[in-house]
Amino acid sequence: MQEQINRFLDTLDLSKNTIDTYRYALRRFVEIVGEGAPLNTETFETFLAEIKDYAPSTKQIWRSALLGLYTFVRSNDLAEIQGIIRHYTRRQGKRIVNFDREAVEKVIEYCGRLSDDLPALRDRAFVLTLADTGLRISEACALKRGDIDWLEARAVIIGKGDKQAVIRFSERSIQALREYHTACASIEPNTRIPLRSQPVFLRHDIRARKRIRPISASGMWTAIKGDPLQGIKGRIEEAGVDRSLVRIHDFRHYFVTMTYLARRDIKLSQELARHSSIDTTNRYTHFGGEADAAYDEIFNKRK
Repeated sequence: MQEQINRFLDTLDLSKNTIDTYRYALRRFVEIVGEGAPLNTETFETFLAEIKDYAPSTKQIWRSALLGLYTFVRSNDLAEIQGIIRHYTRRQGKRIVNFDREAVEKVIEYCGRLSDDLPALRDRAFVLTLADTGLRISEACALKRGDIDWLEARAVIIGKGDKQAVIRFSERSIQALREYHTACASIEPNTRIPLRSQPVFLRHDIRARKRIRPISASGMWTAIKGDPLQGIKGRIEEAGVDRSLVRIHDFRHYFVTMTYLARRDIKLSQELARHSSIDTTNRYTHFGGEADAAYDEIFNKRK
């Protein structure tokens, strides 16, 4: 299957970022269904079922990657596959947010202690940034140093929907970023790239050598989640957490949840999360609400 995937990717006339995303999506497909699995409707449906809780934009581009592969190898099941896609993409009602908060906090606590080398300092700063700002992984990877007002601990970004927004950084995330960037001073010191234009998060793999190169969202995903196919152990597993328990987007879920629990102010949480609709923020209000307090009063505090 890997040979077919490589040949398919070689035929694509798309941007490097899109091809990299397709490559990662198909790598996850192989990981989910197995290297020797046939390209049929069953494996296609297995993959869609596995990623059903992912972000809509992720599901869409990963489906496109897989459908492109199936088309490339001239599968006879394309009509049935299109029906499966319609089944999994039909409009559904809003679901309450559910994630493993204990697992996420364990990963955050572990990453907060990383300090051995540049990748460790980067991953520490990255996880603390996601958890304390609510940035999406693509937004964090797109940050330039000049985007951040270091004195005010905030940044102005162009986020989802091409909307401009203010992001606030916690003291611990700013401190982690400062320590990471101080350690990065030895990387390409004579670069012509102005400091303001340099990426906040860099690649530190062998291919990047000692040059300033931005890390992609898929690269950071691999650093945090790992890649069993390549034998790469991510920070989640290093923290002693099953990698299936924590999704990268769960750090954003954690951020929104913590802002709501701190103030019980749904409008404030909506603003900090940059949700265009308060209905989206309402998906978090089941955490620690009046029903929880009432239940505790009824069943746990009885004499």
